[in-house]
Amino acid sequence: MAGIYIHIPFCRKACTYCNFHFSTSLQQKKNFLDALHHEIKLRRDFLKEGQSIETIYFGGGTPSLLESDEIKSIMEALHENYLISSDTESTLEANPDDISTSGVKSWMEAGINRLSLGVQSFDDAELGWMNRAHTASQSLQSIDEIQEAGMQNFSVDLIFGSPLQSQDSLEKNTQLITSKKIKHISCYALTVEPRTVLFQQVKKGQTADTNPEQQANDFLFLMNYLLEAGYEHYEISNYALPGYRSKHNSSYWQGLPYLGLGPSAHGYDGINKRRWNIANNSIYIHELLNNRLPFEEETLEPVQQLNEYIMTALRTAEGISLERVSNKFGDTKAEALKNKVAGLNPESISVNEGKIILSNAGKLFADGLASSLFF
Repeated sequence: MAGIYIHIPFCRKACTYCNFHFSTSLQQKKNFLDALHHEIKLRRDFLKEGQSIETIYFGGGTPSLLESDEIKSIMEALHENYLISSDTESTLEANPDDISTSGVKSWMEAGINRLSLGVQSFDDAELGWMNRAHTASQSLQSIDEIQEAGMQNFSVDLIFGSPLQSQDSLEKNTQLITSKKIKHISCYALTVEPRTVLFQQVKKGQTADTNPEQQANDFLFLMNYLLEAGYEHYEISNYALPGYRSKHNSSYWQGLPYLGLGPSAHGYDGINKRRWNIANNSIYIHELLNNRLPFEEETLEPVQQLNEYIMTALRTAEGISLERVSNKFGDTKAEALKNKVAGLNPESISVNEGKIILSNAGKLFADGLASSLFF
């Protein structure tokens, strides 16, 4: 099993908090698509020959800015160059202002069978503060139109912990999503990242910084509310009704191979090689149109592989498999991990049936607990 991630580096507006690679100009879109088609052909040797592609993910940026025929063309190129499974999960990230019933149907005809909808909030003041391109009413309408188009497998993104968000607005956001019977919800704490507009605003005192205590309370509220509503909390930031987990994102946490296409995209061969493309549209286009691949590569040492597995697996409901650690890294490492856990707070982290798992309270400190287990 393997996946393909495709980075579409264009957005209509720059959100204040975003530090992903993107451009708000579409002038290079045609050249980018030409370069992407070249990369699809040139990167065929990254994955093992005959490896089946089980997931495809269009991320960004804002992939929903592409025309449906452009998405169809990319999908056709993938089918021509890779072994695509007949039941592949094919996800497209989309913004509410790009959604229409007819548009969703055309994406489905192009091969998309799952959407990830960037709602972030149902509060117009908060959306304006984030510099989002849509309104709360557009978000609600877009959900209805997705469902009217016949697509039931879609996810909604929420951001919590902004200075503008109150407990009432957080509860309203959550209630709206569950009332719409959304199958998958991703909930992210607002972070102030370097090289973002928000970082500069906080630095200059133009807006308040995030409040860790508020964010912790929000996280616990969301977790308890969604668990009571029947969702699985299958990864720190992700909730799904049974049968609707994101297969693509789950493959990252399981350490499965995936190919990254497009500027800034990362890939992993499932063994020890990581590659990432240059985060520059012009250079990406120029190099590929001259049949050169603009990437860097890293070979992971066994201890790096183990630490990455600890970091990602601990975030999941299944936790760290001691059997897997033994099989891949040796019995000594597995025993050392058990000993490390024994020295930590049992109310936060424990070993259960051969798995190292976080408690609900421990999920607040996932990154710190993971780092305490590193080798």
